[in-house]
Amino acid sequence: MLSTRFVPGAPVWVDMCAPDLDSVSAFYRELFGWEIQRGGPDVGGYSQFQISDRTAAGAMAMPADEAPPAWTLYFRAADVDATVKSVEQAGGGTLYAAVDVLDLGRMAGLTDSAGVPFSVWQQGELKGLDVLNEPGGLVWTELYTPDVSAATSFYGSVFGWQTTEMAFPGGSYTMVHPADGSPDDMFGGIVPLDSDPSEDRAYWLPYFQVDDCDDTVAKAERSGGVVRMDTVEMPGVGRFAKLADPAGARFAVLQPAPPGEQMES
Repeated sequence: MLSTRFVPGAPVWVDMCAPDLDSVSAFYRELFGWEIQRGGPDVGGYSQFQISDRTAAGAMAMPADEAPPAWTLYFRAADVDATVKSVEQAGGGTLYAAVDVLDLGRMAGLTDSAGVPFSVWQQGELKGLDVLNEPGGLVWTELYTPDVSAATSFYGSVFGWQTTEMAFPGGSYTMVHPADGSPDDMFGGIVPLDSDPSEDRAYWLPYFQVDDCDDTVAKAERSGGVVRMDTVEMPGVGRFAKLADPAGARFAVLQPAPPGEQMES
């Protein structure tokens, strides 16, 4: 399960962009019960997906020729400007420079050493998402990368992430947690790109929690989404599937195993 401690290096926000927010918002309403709260001119039209007035994700209308439809993860930074320098020193890049967002916080868009986009958020009045580890909320993250060792080195240098290896039949799974945390604060995994035939590029994949994975997959198909990997069950973890919304933004859903059956790291 995702760490809910918004310490430096931990995921604090997730958003997506698509050319037509009307169509994708209808899709996510069907899947997760999200209602879109449209943003005004003061935030450039930036919108939020909400459940009972609690924010589960952000959304922005963006022409496809400016940015392909995609989900983006934000990690907390104690100092965005210092983090940008650390990223550049570690072999990453800058997509857009650090900018203040009203009194809410400060952010920057970056890429890791393999070119994978991510963002960083320095807390102002906005700490992070309201909906986590519950149906409709972010519950896990995964980085698909061509070089796990290089990725752990990069993010370790930038955020101080620490790793734990979890053994499973046929291999192991690299999990990450914040610098001042413990294995109880795991928030994501780092996966070799060539280990999963459903993946064709390096990127961060967000997982959203659902009550019934099979039902969610069926809803996604009926609503114009794409099933990229059908439901898989992993003992101690739960049932999960990989999907794409009608615009093509990739994400995954997870029905966690009951608490008494969950695997310990």
